Amino acid sequence: MRDLSRIFKAYDVRGVVPSEFDAEVARATGAAFVRLLGADRIVTAHDMRESSVPLAAAFAEGATSQGADVVAAGLGSTDLLYFAAGSLDLPGAMFTASHNPARYNGMKLCRSGAAPIGQQTGLAEIRALIEAGIPEYTGRPGTVTTRDLRDDYARHLRSLVDLTGIRPLKVVVDAGNGMAGLTVPAVLDGLPLTIIPMYFELDGSFPNHEANPIEPANLRDLQAAVRAEGADIGLAFDGDADRCFVVDERGEIVSPSVITALVAERELRREPGATIIHNVIVSRAVPELVAERGGVPVRTRVGHSFIKAEMARTGAVFGGEHSGHFYFRDFWRADSGMLAALHVLAALGGQQGPLSGLLGGYARYAASGEINSEVADAELEMSKVAKAYAGRASDVDHLDGLTVSLPDGSWFNLRPSNTEPLLRLNVEGRDDASMCRLRDEILVSIRGGRETF
Repeated sequence: MRDLSRIFKAYDVRGVVPSEFDAEVARATGAAFVRLLGADRIVTAHDMRESSVPLAAAFAEGATSQGADVVAAGLGSTDLLYFAAGSLDLPGAMFTASHNPARYNGMKLCRSGAAPIGQQTGLAEIRALIEAGIPEYTGRPGTVTTRDLRDDYARHLRSLVDLTGIRPLKVVVDAGNGMAGLTVPAVLDGLPLTIIPMYFELDGSFPNHEANPIEPANLRDLQAAVRAEGADIGLAFDGDADRCFVVDERGEIVSPSVITALVAERELRREPGATIIHNVIVSRAVPELVAERGGVPVRTRVGHSFIKAEMARTGAVFGGEHSGHFYFRDFWRADSGMLAALHVLAALGGQQGPLSGLLGGYARYAASGEINSEVADAELEMSKVAKAYAGRASDVDHLDGLTVSLPDGSWFNLRPSNTEPLLRLNVEGRDDASMCRLRDEILVSIRGGRETF
Protein backbone atom coordinates (compact mmCIF):
# COMPACT_ATOMS: atom_id res chain seq x y z
CA MET A 1 0.00 0.00 0.00
CA ARG A 2 1.20 3.52 -0.79
CA ASP A 3 2.20 6.03 1.92
CA LEU A 4 -1.23 7.50 2.65
CA SER A 5 0.22 10.40 4.66
CA ARG A 6 1.34 11.95 1.35
CA ILE A 7 -2.09 11.95 -0.28
CA PHE A 8 -4.69 12.26 2.50
CA LYS A 9 -4.90 16.06 2.64
CA ALA A 10 -6.92 18.42 4.83
CA TYR A 11 -10.03 18.29 2.64
CA ASP A 12 -9.54 15.48 0.13
CA VAL A 13 -7.27 12.77 -1.24
CA ARG A 14 -4.86 13.89 -3.94
CA GLY A 15 -1.60 12.63 -5.43
CA VAL A 16 0.44 11.70 -8.49
CA VAL A 17 -0.91 8.72 -10.44
CA PRO A 18 0.20 5.96 -10.12
CA SER A 19 3.25 6.54 -7.91
CA GLU A 20 1.22 8.00 -5.00
CA PHE A 21 -2.40 7.25 -5.86
CA ASP A 22 -3.49 4.14 -7.74
CA ALA A 23 -6.33 1.65 -8.10
CA GLU A 24 -5.27 -0.22 -4.95
CA VAL A 25 -5.63 2.92 -2.85
CA ALA A 26 -8.95 3.79 -4.52
CA ARG A 27 -10.30 0.27 -3.91
CA ALA A 28 -9.29 0.31 -0.26
CA THR A 29 -10.74 3.80 0.20
CA GLY A 30 -14.06 2.68 -1.28
CA ALA A 31 -14.22 -0.20 1.19
CA ALA A 32 -13.22 1.99 4.16
CA PHE A 33 -15.68 4.72 3.11
CA VAL A 34 -18.59 2.27 3.22
CA ARG A 35 -17.37 0.74 6.50
CA LEU A 36 -17.04 4.11 8.22
CA LEU A 37 -20.45 5.37 7.13
CA GLY A 38 -22.31 2.07 7.34
CA ALA A 39 -23.66 2.93 3.90
CA ASP A 40 -25.72 0.50 1.85
CA ARG A 41 -25.78 2.79 -1.22
CA ILE A 42 -23.43 5.51 -2.50
CA VAL A 43 -23.01 7.67 -5.61
CA THR A 44 -19.86 8.43 -7.63
CA ALA A 45 -18.87 10.75 -10.46
CA HIS A 46 -15.58 11.49 -12.20
CA ASP A 47 -13.86 14.15 -14.29
CA MET A 48 -12.22 13.85 -17.73
CA ARG A 49 -8.74 12.77 -16.64
CA GLU A 50 -7.53 9.56 -18.25
CA SER A 51 -7.01 7.93 -14.86
CA SER A 52 -10.43 8.90 -13.47
CA VAL A 53 -12.45 6.05 -15.02
CA PRO A 54 -10.25 3.21 -13.66
CA LEU A 55 -9.92 4.90 -10.26
CA ALA A 56 -13.69 5.36 -9.96
CA ALA A 57 -14.20 1.73 -11.00
CA ALA A 58 -11.69 0.52 -8.38
CA PHE A 59 -13.41 2.61 -5.69
CA ALA A 60 -16.74 1.06 -6.70
CA GLU A 61 -15.19 -2.42 -6.40
CA GLY A 62 -14.12 -1.60 -2.86
CA ALA A 63 -17.54 -0.23 -1.98
CA THR A 64 -19.45 -3.20 -3.43
CA SER A 65 -17.09 -5.61 -1.67
CA GLN A 66 -18.54 -4.25 1.58
CA GLY A 67 -22.15 -4.74 0.47
CA ALA A 68 -22.94 -1.24 -0.79
CA ASP A 69 -24.70 -0.56 -4.09
CA VAL A 70 -23.09 2.11 -6.26
CA VAL A 71 -24.90 4.66 -8.42
CA ALA A 72 -22.30 5.64 -11.03
CA ALA A 73 -23.14 9.07 -12.43
CA GLY A 74 -20.18 8.97 -14.82
CA LEU A 75 -18.70 12.17 -16.22
CA GLY A 76 -19.61 15.21 -14.15
CA SER A 77 -18.45 18.29 -12.32
CA THR A 78 -17.86 18.27 -8.59
CA ASP A 79 -21.02 20.27 -7.99
CA LEU A 80 -22.93 17.66 -10.01
CA LEU A 81 -21.67 15.08 -7.51
CA TYR A 82 -22.83 17.33 -4.66
CA PHE A 83 -26.22 17.59 -6.38
CA ALA A 84 -26.35 13.79 -6.57
CA ALA A 85 -25.41 13.37 -2.90
CA GLY A 86 -28.00 15.97 -1.92
CA SER A 87 -30.92 15.04 -4.14
CA LEU A 88 -30.48 11.28 -3.71
CA ASP A 89 -29.51 11.65 -0.02
CA LEU A 90 -26.47 9.41 -0.52
CA PRO A 91 -22.80 9.55 0.45
CA GLY A 92 -20.71 10.49 -2.57
CA ALA A 93 -17.24 10.31 -4.08
CA MET A 94 -15.92 12.57 -6.84
CA PHE A 95 -12.78 11.58 -8.74
CA THR A 96 -10.83 14.68 -9.69
CA ALA A 97 -7.66 16.57 -8.93
CA SER A 98 -9.46 19.84 -9.68
CA HIS A 99 -6.94 22.37 -11.04
CA ASN A 100 -3.83 20.24 -10.49
CA PRO A 101 -1.66 19.18 -13.48
CA ALA A 102 -2.52 16.11 -15.55
CA ARG A 103 -0.30 13.69 -13.63
CA TYR A 104 -2.47 14.13 -10.49
CA ASN A 105 -5.79 12.69 -9.49
CA GLY A 106 -7.80 12.49 -6.30
CA MET A 107 -11.08 12.01 -4.47
CA LYS A 108 -13.50 14.43 -2.84
CA LEU A 109 -15.76 12.59 -0.40
CA CYS A 110 -19.01 13.62 1.23
CA ARG A 111 -21.76 12.21 3.43
CA SER A 112 -25.44 12.07 2.54
CA GLY A 113 -26.78 15.52 1.77
CA ALA A 114 -23.35 16.62 0.47
CA ALA A 115 -21.95 17.13 4.01
CA PRO A 116 -18.16 17.42 3.63
CA ILE A 117 -15.64 14.81 4.74
CA GLY A 118 -12.25 16.24 5.73
CA GLN A 119 -9.52 15.29 8.17
CA GLN A 120 -11.65 16.21 11.19
CA THR A 121 -14.88 14.76 9.83
CA GLY A 122 -13.98 11.27 8.64
CA LEU A 123 -10.95 11.35 6.37
CA ALA A 124 -8.53 10.50 9.17
CA GLU A 125 -10.74 7.56 10.20
CA ILE A 126 -10.86 6.28 6.60
CA ARG A 127 -7.07 6.39 6.41
CA ALA A 128 -6.78 4.59 9.77
CA LEU A 129 -9.16 1.86 8.60
CA ILE A 130 -7.09 1.27 5.48
CA GLU A 131 -3.82 1.19 7.38
CA ALA A 132 -5.20 -1.20 9.99
CA GLY A 133 -6.60 -3.56 7.37
CA ILE A 134 -10.30 -3.64 6.51
CA PRO A 135 -12.09 -6.69 7.97
CA GLU A 136 -13.47 -9.19 5.49
CA TYR A 137 -17.13 -8.73 4.62
CA THR A 138 -19.09 -11.99 4.24
CA GLY A 139 -22.46 -10.66 3.17
CA ARG A 140 -23.93 -10.06 -0.28
CA PRO A 141 -21.74 -7.86 -2.49
CA GLY A 142 -23.29 -4.71 -3.86
CA THR A 143 -24.08 -3.82 -7.45
CA VAL A 144 -23.14 -0.94 -9.76
CA THR A 145 -25.77 0.86 -11.82
CA THR A 146 -25.21 3.84 -14.10
CA ARG A 147 -27.39 6.94 -14.01
CA ASP A 148 -27.09 10.15 -16.03
CA LEU A 149 -27.94 13.05 -13.69
CA ARG A 150 -26.90 15.93 -15.93
CA ASP A 151 -30.41 17.05 -16.91
CA ASP A 152 -31.67 16.82 -13.31
CA TYR A 153 -28.66 18.84 -12.15
CA ALA A 154 -29.25 21.52 -14.78
CA ARG A 155 -32.98 21.80 -13.96
CA HIS A 156 -32.22 22.15 -10.25
CA LEU A 157 -29.69 24.94 -10.76
CA ARG A 158 -32.06 26.81 -13.07
CA SER A 159 -34.79 26.51 -10.42
CA LEU A 160 -32.64 28.40 -7.91
CA VAL A 161 -32.02 31.56 -9.98
CA ASP A 162 -34.72 33.52 -11.80
CA LEU A 163 -33.43 34.10 -15.32
CA THR A 164 -36.79 34.93 -16.90
CA GLY A 165 -36.77 38.21 -18.74
CA ILE A 166 -33.00 38.73 -18.92
CA ARG A 167 -31.78 40.61 -21.99
CA PRO A 168 -29.67 38.87 -24.65
CA LEU A 169 -26.01 38.61 -23.65
CA LYS A 170 -22.83 37.57 -25.44
CA VAL A 171 -20.86 35.28 -23.10
CA VAL A 172 -17.38 33.85 -23.61
CA VAL A 173 -16.81 30.71 -21.53
CA ASP A 174 -13.35 29.19 -20.98
CA ALA A 175 -13.83 25.62 -19.75
CA GLY A 176 -10.07 24.98 -19.65
CA ASN A 177 -10.69 21.53 -21.22
CA GLY A 178 -12.39 20.62 -17.95
CA MET A 179 -15.85 19.56 -16.88
CA ALA A 180 -17.51 22.90 -17.63
CA GLY A 181 -17.30 21.82 -21.26
CA LEU A 182 -19.96 19.24 -20.38
CA THR A 183 -22.05 21.12 -17.82
CA VAL A 184 -22.20 24.65 -19.27
CA PRO A 185 -24.20 23.62 -22.38
CA ALA A 186 -26.59 21.57 -20.22
CA VAL A 187 -27.28 24.46 -17.82
CA LEU A 188 -27.29 27.46 -20.18
CA ASP A 189 -29.16 25.91 -23.11
CA GLY A 190 -32.36 27.78 -23.90
CA LEU A 191 -31.37 31.09 -22.31
CA PRO A 192 -31.05 34.25 -24.44
CA LEU A 193 -27.27 33.90 -24.46
CA THR A 194 -24.81 33.74 -27.32
CA ILE A 195 -22.17 31.38 -25.94
CA ILE A 196 -18.67 31.60 -27.40
CA PRO A 197 -16.96 28.41 -26.21
CA MET A 198 -13.26 28.15 -25.47
CA TYR A 199 -11.56 24.84 -24.78
CA PHE A 200 -14.77 22.85 -24.30
CA GLU A 201 -13.12 19.62 -25.47
CA LEU A 202 -12.72 17.32 -22.46
CA ASP A 203 -8.98 16.71 -22.20
CA GLY A 204 -7.28 15.90 -18.92
CA SER A 205 -3.86 16.72 -20.38
CA PHE A 206 -4.91 20.42 -20.41
CA PRO A 207 -3.33 21.26 -23.78
CA ASN A 208 -4.19 24.98 -23.74
CA HIS A 209 -3.52 26.16 -20.19
CA GLU A 210 -3.85 24.90 -16.62
CA ALA A 211 -7.47 24.72 -15.48
CA ASN A 212 -6.73 27.00 -12.54
CA PRO A 213 -8.39 30.40 -13.02
CA ILE A 214 -7.05 31.85 -9.77
CA GLU A 215 -3.74 32.29 -11.64
CA PRO A 216 -4.02 35.40 -13.83
CA ALA A 217 -1.93 33.82 -16.60
CA ASN A 218 -4.67 31.24 -17.14
CA LEU A 219 -7.24 33.99 -17.78
CA ARG A 220 -5.33 35.78 -20.56
CA ASP A 221 -6.98 33.84 -23.39
CA LEU A 222 -10.42 34.61 -21.95
CA GLN A 223 -9.60 38.29 -21.49
CA ALA A 224 -8.42 38.57 -25.09
CA ALA A 225 -11.48 36.76 -26.42
CA VAL A 226 -13.91 38.98 -24.48
CA ARG A 227 -12.29 42.08 -25.96
CA ALA A 228 -12.07 40.64 -29.48
CA GLU A 229 -15.69 39.46 -29.49
CA GLY A 230 -17.13 42.56 -27.83
CA ALA A 231 -18.69 40.23 -25.26
CA ASP A 232 -20.71 41.31 -22.25
CA ILE A 233 -18.93 38.92 -19.86
CA GLY A 234 -16.38 36.11 -19.66
CA LEU A 235 -16.61 33.06 -17.40
CA ALA A 236 -13.72 30.72 -16.52
CA PHE A 237 -14.04 27.43 -14.65
CA ASP A 238 -11.45 25.21 -13.03
CA GLY A 239 -10.93 21.56 -13.97
CA ASP A 240 -13.81 20.11 -11.97
CA ALA A 241 -15.97 23.22 -12.55
CA ASP A 242 -16.74 23.92 -8.89
CA ARG A 243 -15.04 27.34 -9.09
CA CYS A 244 -15.94 30.22 -11.38
CA PHE A 245 -14.02 33.40 -12.18
CA VAL A 246 -15.48 36.38 -14.05
CA VAL A 247 -14.04 38.82 -16.60
CA ASP A 248 -15.94 42.02 -17.37
CA GLU A 249 -16.69 43.53 -20.80
CA ARG A 250 -13.35 45.38 -20.77
CA GLY A 251 -11.47 42.12 -20.29
CA GLU A 252 -10.67 43.01 -16.67
CA ILE A 253 -10.60 40.25 -14.04
CA VAL A 254 -13.34 40.64 -11.42
CA SER A 255 -12.30 39.83 -7.85
CA PRO A 256 -14.18 36.88 -6.33
CA SER A 257 -14.78 39.17 -3.34
CA VAL A 258 -16.83 41.39 -5.65
CA ILE A 259 -18.83 38.37 -6.85
CA THR A 260 -19.36 37.38 -3.20
CA ALA A 261 -20.75 40.85 -2.48
CA LEU A 262 -23.01 40.77 -5.55
CA VAL A 263 -24.50 37.37 -4.76
CA ALA A 264 -24.83 38.26 -1.07
CA GLU A 265 -26.86 41.35 -1.97
CA ARG A 266 -29.11 39.30 -4.26
CA GLU A 267 -29.70 36.70 -1.55
CA LEU A 268 -30.45 39.41 1.00
CA ARG A 269 -33.08 40.91 -1.30
CA ARG A 270 -34.70 37.49 -1.45
CA GLU A 271 -34.32 36.83 2.27
CA PRO A 272 -33.92 40.05 4.29
CA GLY A 273 -31.86 39.78 7.46
CA ALA A 274 -30.17 36.53 6.40
CA THR A 275 -26.70 35.47 7.52
CA ILE A 276 -23.84 35.57 5.00
CA ILE A 277 -20.55 33.72 5.58
CA HIS A 278 -17.20 35.07 4.39
CA ASN A 279 -13.68 33.90 5.13
CA VAL A 280 -10.81 35.91 6.60
CA ILE A 281 -9.25 36.93 3.28
CA VAL A 282 -12.38 38.19 1.52
CA SER A 283 -12.43 41.97 1.05
CA ARG A 284 -13.71 44.02 3.97
CA ALA A 285 -16.23 45.40 1.48
CA VAL A 286 -18.19 42.15 1.83
CA PRO A 287 -19.12 42.36 5.53
CA GLU A 288 -19.62 46.11 5.18
CA LEU A 289 -22.11 45.65 2.36
CA VAL A 290 -23.89 42.78 4.10
CA ALA A 291 -24.37 44.89 7.21
CA GLU A 292 -25.49 47.91 5.15
CA ARG A 293 -28.13 45.74 3.46
CA GLY A 294 -29.45 44.50 6.79
CA GLY A 295 -27.78 41.09 6.76
CA VAL A 296 -25.59 39.39 9.34
CA PRO A 297 -21.96 38.87 8.22
CA VAL A 298 -20.12 35.98 9.87
CA ARG A 299 -16.36 35.56 9.42
CA THR A 300 -14.72 32.14 9.32
CA ARG A 301 -11.53 30.32 8.41
CA VAL A 302 -10.47 29.58 4.84
CA GLY A 303 -11.64 26.19 3.55
CA HIS A 304 -14.88 24.52 2.56
CA SER A 305 -15.22 22.41 5.70
CA PHE A 306 -15.15 25.52 7.90
CA ILE A 307 -17.53 27.46 5.63
CA LYS A 308 -20.04 24.60 5.46
CA ALA A 309 -19.90 23.95 9.20
CA GLU A 310 -20.53 27.63 9.95
CA MET A 311 -23.37 27.74 7.45
CA ALA A 312 -24.96 24.78 9.19
CA ARG A 313 -24.49 26.37 12.63
CA THR A 314 -25.88 29.78 11.65
CA GLY A 315 -28.40 28.83 8.97
CA ALA A 316 -26.56 31.12 6.55
CA VAL A 317 -28.09 31.48 3.10
CA PHE A 318 -24.78 32.01 1.27
CA GLY A 319 -21.02 31.90 1.73
CA GLY A 320 -18.13 33.14 -0.41
CA GLU A 321 -14.39 32.70 -0.56
CA HIS A 322 -11.72 34.71 -2.37
CA SER A 323 -10.62 31.51 -4.13
CA GLY A 324 -13.76 31.53 -6.28
CA HIS A 325 -15.73 29.01 -4.20
CA PHE A 326 -19.35 30.04 -3.56
CA TYR A 327 -21.67 28.11 -1.23
CA PHE A 328 -25.47 28.05 -1.23
CA ARG A 329 -27.80 26.89 1.52
CA ASP A 330 -30.35 25.80 -1.08
CA PHE A 331 -27.68 23.67 -2.77
CA TRP A 332 -27.09 21.62 0.38
CA ARG A 333 -24.58 24.24 1.58
CA ALA A 334 -22.24 22.99 -1.16
CA ASP A 335 -20.17 25.09 -3.53
CA SER A 336 -21.14 25.56 -7.16
CA GLY A 337 -19.31 27.74 -9.65
CA MET A 338 -22.16 27.27 -12.09
CA LEU A 339 -24.75 28.56 -9.63
CA ALA A 340 -22.62 31.62 -8.92
CA ALA A 341 -22.33 32.21 -12.68
CA LEU A 342 -26.13 32.07 -13.02
CA HIS A 343 -26.47 34.76 -10.34
CA VAL A 344 -24.02 37.03 -12.20
CA LEU A 345 -25.79 36.44 -15.53
CA ALA A 346 -29.17 37.17 -13.92
CA ALA A 347 -27.87 40.40 -12.38
CA LEU A 348 -26.19 41.54 -15.60
CA GLY A 349 -29.13 40.58 -17.82
CA GLY A 350 -31.65 42.23 -15.51
CA GLN A 351 -30.35 45.74 -16.24
CA GLN A 352 -29.02 47.58 -19.25
CA GLY A 353 -25.57 48.71 -18.14
CA PRO A 354 -22.21 46.96 -18.60
CA LEU A 355 -20.85 44.54 -16.02
CA SER A 356 -18.11 46.95 -14.92
CA GLY A 357 -20.73 49.56 -14.05
CA LEU A 358 -22.91 47.04 -12.24
CA LEU A 359 -20.00 45.89 -10.09
CA GLY A 360 -18.37 49.26 -9.49
CA GLY A 361 -19.97 49.78 -6.09
CA TYR A 362 -18.69 46.47 -4.74
CA ALA A 363 -14.96 47.12 -5.32
CA ARG A 364 -14.16 49.54 -2.51
CA TYR A 365 -10.53 48.73 -1.75
CA ALA A 366 -7.24 47.75 -3.38
CA ALA A 367 -6.18 44.14 -2.87
CA SER A 368 -2.91 42.32 -3.45
CA GLY A 369 -4.35 38.92 -4.26
CA GLU A 370 -2.78 35.90 -2.61
CA ILE A 371 1.04 35.90 -2.63
CA ASN A 372 2.96 32.76 -1.66
CA SER A 373 6.42 32.76 -0.11
CA GLU A 374 8.46 29.62 0.52
CA VAL A 375 9.81 29.59 4.09
CA ALA A 376 11.72 27.15 6.28
CA ASP A 377 9.65 27.81 9.40
CA ALA A 378 6.20 29.31 8.85
CA GLU A 379 5.39 29.77 12.54
CA LEU A 380 8.69 31.57 13.18
CA GLU A 381 8.13 33.97 10.28
CA MET A 382 4.56 34.67 11.39
CA SER A 383 5.80 35.37 14.92
CA LYS A 384 8.36 37.86 13.60
CA VAL A 385 5.72 39.69 11.58
CA ALA A 386 3.32 39.74 14.54
CA LYS A 387 5.99 41.34 16.76
CA ALA A 388 6.84 43.92 14.11
CA TYR A 389 3.22 45.14 13.96
CA ALA A 390 2.28 44.70 17.61
CA GLY A 391 2.65 48.40 18.41
CA ARG A 392 1.09 49.65 15.21
CA ALA A 393 -2.02 47.49 14.92
CA SER A 394 -5.54 48.60 15.74
CA ASP A 395 -6.59 44.94 15.93
CA VAL A 396 -4.92 41.52 15.80
CA ASP A 397 -6.60 38.11 15.64
CA HIS A 398 -5.59 34.51 15.04
CA LEU A 399 -8.81 32.99 13.69
CA ASP A 400 -6.87 31.72 10.67
CA GLY A 401 -3.16 32.49 10.77
CA LEU A 402 -2.40 36.11 11.63
CA THR A 403 -4.74 38.97 10.70
CA VAL A 404 -3.54 42.51 11.48
CA SER A 405 -5.64 45.65 10.99
CA LEU A 406 -3.98 49.08 10.93
CA PRO A 407 -5.43 52.49 11.87
CA ASP A 408 -5.45 53.71 8.24
CA GLY A 409 -7.94 50.97 7.29
CA SER A 410 -5.44 48.65 5.63
CA TRP A 411 -5.06 45.06 6.83
CA PHE A 412 -3.31 41.81 6.02
CA ASN A 413 -3.67 38.11 6.67
CA LEU A 414 -0.68 35.78 6.80
CA ARG A 415 -1.34 32.07 7.12
CA PRO A 416 0.58 28.84 6.50
CA SER A 417 -0.33 26.40 3.76
CA ASN A 418 -1.86 23.10 4.89
CA THR A 419 0.25 21.08 2.47
CA GLU A 420 3.39 23.03 1.47
CA PRO A 421 6.19 25.00 3.18
CA LEU A 422 4.53 28.25 2.20
CA LEU A 423 3.16 31.37 3.81
CA ARG A 424 0.16 32.89 2.04
CA LEU A 425 -0.19 36.67 2.23
CA ASN A 426 -3.27 38.76 1.43
CA VAL A 427 -3.20 42.54 1.81
CA GLU A 428 -5.92 45.15 1.36
CA GLY A 429 -5.65 48.93 1.52
CA ARG A 430 -7.74 52.04 0.99
CA ASP A 431 -5.90 52.61 -2.30
CA ASP A 432 -3.15 51.03 -4.39
CA ALA A 433 -0.38 53.07 -2.79
CA SER A 434 -1.18 52.07 0.79
CA MET A 435 -1.74 48.44 -0.19
CA CYS A 436 1.58 48.23 -2.07
CA ARG A 437 3.53 49.82 0.79
CA LEU A 438 2.17 47.33 3.31
CA ARG A 439 2.55 44.36 0.94
CA ASP A 440 6.19 45.13 0.15
CA GLU A 441 7.04 45.78 3.80
CA ILE A 442 5.75 42.36 4.84
CA LEU A 443 7.35 40.51 1.93
CA VAL A 444 10.75 42.04 2.63
CA SER A 445 10.43 40.81 6.22
CA ILE A 446 9.40 37.29 5.19
CA ARG A 447 11.82 36.84 2.30
CA GLY A 448 14.79 38.52 3.95
CA GLY A 449 15.58 41.08 1.31
CA ARG A 450 14.24 43.49 -1.29
CA GLU A 451 12.64 41.84 -4.32
CA THR A 452 10.43 42.94 -7.17
CA PHE A 453 6.86 42.12 -6.20
